[in-house]
Amino acid sequence: MDPCPFVRLIVESLALKLPSPTKPPPLSGVHPSTTPCFCKIRTNTFPTHTALLPLSASSCAPDITTSAPAFQLDPAALRRLSGKSLSLVLSVYNGPMSRSCCVRGAKLLGRVHLTVNLSTDLSSSHTFHNGWLNLAGSHSRNKPSAQLHLVVRSEPDPRFVFQFGGEPECSPVVFQIQGNIRQPVFSCKFSADRNYRSRSLPSDFTSIASGWRRSSAGDKERQGKERKGWMIMIHDLSGSPVAAASMVTPFVPSPGSDRVSRSNPGAWLILRPNGASVSSWKPWGRLEAWRERGPVDGLGYKVELFSDNGPANRIPIAEGTMSVKKGGQFCIDYKVMKDAGLGWRLPGEEGFVMGSTVDGEGKVSKPVVQVGAQHITCMADAALFIALSAAIDLSMDACMLFSHKLRKELCHHEQSSLS
Repeated sequence: MDPCPFVRLIVESLALKLPSPTKPPPLSGVHPSTTPCFCKIRTNTFPTHTALLPLSASSCAPDITTSAPAFQLDPAALRRLSGKSLSLVLSVYNGPMSRSCCVRGAKLLGRVHLTVNLSTDLSSSHTFHNGWLNLAGSHSRNKPSAQLHLVVRSEPDPRFVFQFGGEPECSPVVFQIQGNIRQPVFSCKFSADRNYRSRSLPSDFTSIASGWRRSSAGDKERQGKERKGWMIMIHDLSGSPVAAASMVTPFVPSPGSDRVSRSNPGAWLILRPNGASVSSWKPWGRLEAWRERGPVDGLGYKVELFSDNGPANRIPIAEGTMSVKKGGQFCIDYKVMKDAGLGWRLPGEEGFVMGSTVDGEGKVSKPVVQVGAQHITCMADAALFIALSAAIDLSMDACMLFSHKLRKELCHHEQSSLS
């Protein structure tokens, strides 16, 4: 099937130009030239986004700009907004911005209102605005106003959409979804092998995987208090294995606690067949997960990709935290990676790579997986992202407090193999 139509609505090249002060700044309080400015971008449909604003002294295109996170228009949103206009309101503030993006203590400098006409053909890229706009409410009679520079544009972002037919630990079928059509494309096989037999990995990776296992095995008294040996195999419709996620570092509680700590995380390998052979496997990526401490009880994760130069060269592509109670969205996005300083992207165009829903602890989870069409050349490519989404979903269970009991599907003692 073809990918589903998605569109990214992008607000970028943001910069602020303030009028020259006609009198010296006050001795106390907030002054725009010395205090950071930021804007909140609201629509009548999507969550609010926030971006810092660099100051510009020129009326030409600014040299230093920032961008806000893109608004993601899925097929349902495109149908809902078809032939309609989307209202964008950018509110510019001067003053401190809290980590929760709260504007408490910040001063409103003015607003910009912009209408985006979505009746145009969104199967190709469009620019709706490029240039400066006066801030409404930022000036009085005979006085210049502050100006905001921005570019608002859209670009098509087709994605393949998949959904697990059940929880990953229940060995479900995976469907590809397009509109109301659901077509089975993969089957999953979950197993839990506490004997932890070696997998069929190339020799250079086998030694490293053994090192990961030894480094977190812990003291003997903790051997019975660990979650290990989980694996999920992804098969195509012919029954051939095309990807797998294998737990190579057990999830164990840190000393004196019942949680997996960031200093000693559990880890998975995401595997693909090594050539035409189905008895030998090659690691594609590595996922670490742990239970994050803080105001919000969270699942922390880090994803690295193996380069072609061997297992010692791993490239970070995603890192974050999601609520254990509410779950969240696991996402790999080039724009996010670039802003985080990771500075690398998967082959293909810039932008969205993949996203997967993760339900909160104790909830029935049927992950929905989206993969950018430019990152899939064959269904085996999609299977790698399916395996990764299964691993992050299972990590929610693996990081459950050890004072809580796992469900029976995660505790059976089957022997497992990649062959």
